Amino acid sequence: MRQGACARRARSLSPGERVDWQRGLPREWAELVVSPTLFSRFREYEMLAERVVGYEVEDEPCYCEHYFVLNTMRSDDDDEYYVVPGYWEHLVAWRLRDGRWLVFRRLSSGEDCAQYRSFFCLAETMPR
Repeated sequence: MRQGACARRARSLSPGERVDWQRGLPREWAELVVSPTLFSRFREYEMLAERVVGYEVEDEPCYCEHYFVLNTMRSDDDDEYYVVPGYWEHLVAWRLRDGRWLVFRRLSSGEDCAQYRSFFCLAETMPR
């Protein structure tokens, strides 16, 4: 995605829009994360994808969440084709007070995308 195109689709959330930024955050890590006060939402118009970035102050991200779905064509009879999800990913990351990022990633691929893998990891930088 081009940076300029992404920037044009970004917008700050209105006061009525809420981001449940603590959803999925393990209780034992809750005191170690930086709380966001401002959020921006980025939406992709060519596919099912969205990213929310939370900021401690205007230019310092401390939370990010994104998801996307990649569709694929399937056929039961090689005559009629239909679109189904072929891969999806959902990621949530929180910046810790020590500067590292706690990242939760859930992803799926395969026939029906019904089964998924999920895991936590630590990263030195915000996931892109």
